[in-house]
Amino acid sequence: MDTKQTVAQSIHQAVPDLTLEQITQLLETPKNAEMGDLAFPTFSLTKVLRKAPQMIASEIVEKLDTTGFEKIEAVGPYINFFLDKASISSRVLGDVITAGNHYAEQDLGHGRNVAIDMSSPNIAKPFSIGHLRSTVIGDSLALIFEKLGYKAVKINHLGDWGKQFGMLIVAYQKWGSEEAVKAHPIDELLKLYVRINAEAENDPSIDEEARTWFRKLEDGDEEATRLWQWFRDESLVEFSRLYDELEVSFDSYNGEAFYNDKMDEVVDILTQKGLLEESQGAQVVNLEKYGIEHPALIKKSDGATLYITRDLAAALYRKRTYDFAKAIYVVGNEQSAHFKQLKALLKEMDYEWSDDVTHVAFGLVTKDGKKLSTRKGNVILLEPTIAEAVSRAKAQIEAKNPDLPHKDEVAHAVGVGAIKFYDLKTDRLNGYDFNLEAMVSFEGETGPYVQYAHARIQSILKKANFTPDPEAHYSLNDSESWEIIKLLQDFPRIIVRSADNFEPSIIAKFAISLAQSFNKYYAHTRILDDSPERDSRLALSYATAVVLKEALRLLGVQAPDEM
Repeated sequence: MDTKQTVAQSIHQAVPDLTLEQITQLLETPKNAEMGDLAFPTFSLTKVLRKAPQMIASEIVEKLDTTGFEKIEAVGPYINFFLDKASISSRVLGDVITAGNHYAEQDLGHGRNVAIDMSSPNIAKPFSIGHLRSTVIGDSLALIFEKLGYKAVKINHLGDWGKQFGMLIVAYQKWGSEEAVKAHPIDELLKLYVRINAEAENDPSIDEEARTWFRKLEDGDEEATRLWQWFRDESLVEFSRLYDELEVSFDSYNGEAFYNDKMDEVVDILTQKGLLEESQGAQVVNLEKYGIEHPALIKKSDGATLYITRDLAAALYRKRTYDFAKAIYVVGNEQSAHFKQLKALLKEMDYEWSDDVTHVAFGLVTKDGKKLSTRKGNVILLEPTIAEAVSRAKAQIEAKNPDLPHKDEVAHAVGVGAIKFYDLKTDRLNGYDFNLEAMVSFEGETGPYVQYAHARIQSILKKANFTPDPEAHYSLNDSESWEIIKLLQDFPRIIVRSADNFEPSIIAKFAISLAQSFNKYYAHTRILDDSPERDSRLALSYATAVVLKEALRLLGVQAPDEM
């Protein structure tokens, strides 16, 4: 039971008219620790009890059982609760030491599947920082839900279909070289793509030519299919190398093309349910009753199906294949209207599981305040960015710890971790401006700062030759260790909150707070000095390292033991 629940139960026994939920919502954390760990304002009881709040506070305090508290006092209209630091620290340290990296695991999912549509880069285009957000947010959510007893199914819904392949085929036929593409697939294909788009702006016939080639691809033309398959295979080899660098894996690479033969069924279902209407020769579904102004365009006047039709086919396929408890789409905020339509359409089709579909939107990554665009060639490529981050991390490690063994491995863990952590600490609906120097800094609210706090603790434990005894009774009651104990105790709730809000930044911010609290403790407490508290201080350090490492793992970030 966490501290809030302990206090709420205590109040509930004295004021049974209020539910536990009402009491929990009213509880506040005082700004000043001298005012207690939690405070309960009595203003809301004045109407019911017809007394002044100060009097109500005093009367309730007299009825409260003080077991488990250092003291409880009425201060004006507030009841201030001071928790029993010694007994709570003993329980929390015991829990973390016994459970180790399993601490805070909860079986809320009972092994049910969570399907996560994530990353989804476009074939034949380079993997840029723009794709990073969907990749790392999706991967972190998979780890968070697995911590809560779900099974994550990570789906890379590749952009491997559409008119851009017509453009690419035309460009390759005009200027391409098989040798050049084989040597540097994505670089070469990108050059061709940027060039053909630039030419198409002044020459409308290129657009028509691209449409013709894409129609050929849709009709199974041998040459068009051969080139498309080749572009896809070469791209996947390159993507796989980058995913290995990021330590991200997938359960499915079924992209847009996979659903080509599955869309007719969707159109049939919509027809049978009488949902399709004709509008200017096209087939649409009206969604006004869901507050959606624009109808969903299912089939164009030329019979071509659209993204929404494909996404409906994908949703049906995934429900049948994975029987998911939740289906999560980690896709940029600019697609919000599309996913509102998707969810409303599934509801209209009478699928109750439409309620389990969630669009996890996120803001844009910019560079110097400007939007990135592959088409215009204004893009930050991920591979050279990782290399630069690793190199910066290595330079800082060389300066701090020149004799460190496995320097390259540690620099890789720090460089890649820095990029991921910086992305994940940002509330996902906000964007951020890409700044590698800020990301890889060992100071400030960064991944390397948290990793360094973990490594520092390992160094302390090594120096002390300390391994905690699960049977021992460790206990502390000073105010600085108490700040850490409260955070450790809160970790299970933090994970649930992060999952409920599909928000990894809650865990990243928690990791920063825990690292900061430990560094403050380290600065003011002589952990290794001989004293009656020495073992308990070392146990606190050990428990902090366990939780820091686990918080970083849930963000897909490694925690090296030395840095």
